[in-house]
Order: sequence, then structure tokens, then C-alpha cells
Amino acid sequence: MNNRFPLLLLACSLLLPAAAVEASGKTAQIHADTPQPRRFVVQETRLLDNASGKPVFFRGMGYSPYLKGETPQQGAGPGNDGRYPGHLDLLKGMGVNYLHVFPLRMPANFFAALDGTDLVYGQDIWIDPFSPDILDEKYQSDTLASIKQVIDHTYATGRPGRLVLFSVGDELQAATVENTNKRHPEVRDYRGKHLSVTGRTASEVALARLIDEAMDYELTRYGQRHLYCHTSWTHIGPLADRPDLDIPREHVLVPDMGDLYCMNIYTYAHGVMSSPPGSVTGTPFQGYLEELAAGSAKPILVTQVGLSTSPIMPKPEVVDYGGRDVAKIPAVFESVWRDIRTARDRERFGGLVFFEFQDEWWKIGWVPGDENQHEPADPEEWFGIYEIGEDNRLIPKGEIPATLRNLFGEP
Repeated sequence: MNNRFPLLLLACSLLLPAAAVEASGKTAQIHADTPQPRRFVVQETRLLDNASGKPVFFRGMGYSPYLKGETPQQGAGPGNDGRYPGHLDLLKGMGVNYLHVFPLRMPANFFAALDGTDLVYGQDIWIDPFSPDILDEKYQSDTLASIKQVIDHTYATGRPGRLVLFSVGDELQAATVENTNKRHPEVRDYRGKHLSVTGRTASEVALARLIDEAMDYELTRYGQRHLYCHTSWTHIGPLADRPDLDIPREHVLVPDMGDLYCMNIYTYAHGVMSSPPGSVTGTPFQGYLEELAAGSAKPILVTQVGLSTSPIMPKPEVVDYGGRDVAKIPAVFESVWRDIRTARDRERFGGLVFFEFQDEWWKIGWVPGDENQHEPADPEEWFGIYEIGEDNRLIPKGEIPATLRNLFGEP
């Protein structure tokens, strides 16, 4: 099947109806002469697998296999040992077909184990989300160098034939976006070798530059490219008509500077809780999904949804961020699955990724030895559907894995 689909994908700033899209003035376009990926491609508002010629809906899991005593804070990857066949067996047993991988350089043993499965994966590329200016030239240069290292590792150690996408950046902080925009109010447009954006904010231009240059590096050095995106979250957009956003309306970020939208959408998050009820299930989560899909000219991958089981909920004003009873989580996951599978314009969604496979003890204290302590008041350490027991044995959290197995087994 021909894998070169011309793309002229326009996206709006506020994800409003079609008439408002033109009025917003924001555009994002991958140039028509830019080669398309070999396997996973975008065709209008669908993700397509050229291997089958069919649209895909990924049943995904966030995967960051740092076990007790391991941390990426000094740049190390997870151990290159024998954990991976067992992990992948558990994942396959749940019906997972896509891994959203967070470590920048997964070890060789992971990819060797991956060879024994039919799993595919997406590579998240962390960039500093706290910088006061992501359009600063030194920030751009240093960040691009890191991105290139990840791309090189993919071709040297990874499995390019199994890779779906590169995500450049994940959850920029509201202060970073606003400060960058205020420092460069004159920056509105960018035309690169493969990607052009117009009518944007400086933060959006900064992301477009990184994605364009990453895409060009992969094409120039390796003769092919994969799908590209930036992963954003609901606190800073793209839906702007919400009273609880962390950012003023004029700074709302629309993550369309790539092939597809990648969005972390949590049931309790700002922008979601304030959404209208969905058309079928009546939940605000479905309401958010439906408004997102209605305004998007590109396919959407929900890259994170989950709940933390930390014993303490540290921020009472953020209900459900930690302190969740394990026994009550399966019902929430079932609800989320129904929301996306019955949503209006559901064909625009390319998958749902639950966050995450197992707890990560290294988060988020940023102090020496934190990777050896499971902090009861740090929700970020408790999002796993498996907990880490003695000798790093993975223990299922109640019925959560079985629930996902049942959901992922559905059409």
C-alpha cells in the first residue's frame, strides 16, 4: 500500500468549531514533500498501520521499568538485566499492544525481549519543562542535542521497525509557557524544512523548531522518519474555554506541531473536571474527549490516564491525586474505557495508554536515596498497576490488571 499520504493539516488555537478555526489564525503544516513514515502513518484524522492497511487503536501502557534502588536522576537507564521477559509477559497477558516508553535509552535486553513479542512502542523524549525560556538559543541547542542522542540510540540499540512515534517534550509547566511567550511576544511564525506554523505563541514556535529539526536529523542521517508529536496536558490547553486552566487564555498551548495530538488526560485534571457531560456516558471525561476530537484536524493519542494509590492525598484541593483505594480503581478504568470507546468522533482516537505499569520509587523528592523510599505522600511514586515487593517482585494491585485484561480484550 502506498505509504506517502500528502498532509496539509490545519489546527486551531482553541479547538472551536470549523468557522472559528480559520478565525483563530493558528496553523500547523507538515510540508507535502516531507517523506512519511514507513509503517505507522496519518491519513486524515486516523492513525493507520501500513502493515495491515487498517486504522489502529492502541491498547497502551506507560512503561518506565526503574525498580527499587534505581533512578534516572543522574542520567542512568534502567538495569540491563533479566526483568524484561517477565514484564513483557505480564503486559501481553493483559492485551497490551503498545508501550509508551519513558527512559531515554532503554537497555539492549529490553529490545531483545521485545523481539519475542508483537508489541510496538512510542519513545517519549523528556525535555526540561521548568525552563524560564524554551526559545532561548542555548536551551534549543542543548535540548536538540539530547533529542539527537535518543534518535541515535533508537537506531543503534532500539527497534526502528517497531517504533510508532517520537514525542518531543511532555507536560510543559504553565509558568514556562507564559514566561517564554512574554519574553518573545514578536515570535508568531516558523518555517522549517519540514514543518511550518503561523499565528502562534513563542512556546509553540519553540516546540515546532525542535520537532522540525529532530525530524530533519532523522531523515538526513537515517533516511526515514517516524511520527512526531509533543505531549501536552489539559491544564494548559488546548481547550481554552475552561475556568480552571493554569494559564491565561492568550497563552493556551495547542500541541498540533507534529503528525498527531498526544495528550495526557486525567479524570481529575484541570480542564477535564470543568467539562460538560459526554453525549453517551454523561461524564466530564467523555465531554472533554468529545470537544477535543470535534476541534482536531489530526488523530489523537491519549498518552496517559491513571490514578495514584499513595496512602496520603497531599493536596486536598486536587481530589483523586493520590489517596485512592485500590479496590475502587477498576470501576474508574472501566468508565474511562467506555468514555473513549463510545465518544462522538471516536474514530479520531488512535489509542488509550494507562499510566503506568509499575510504581517508580525514585519520584519525585529529588534528594539522594529517594529511590529506596516509597514515600506515602508522593502520589507520583504510586501510579503503577503493579507494586514492587521484595526482591523487586511485581505484585498486582487488586483487580486492576485483570480489569485491564478484560477491557483490552474487547473490540
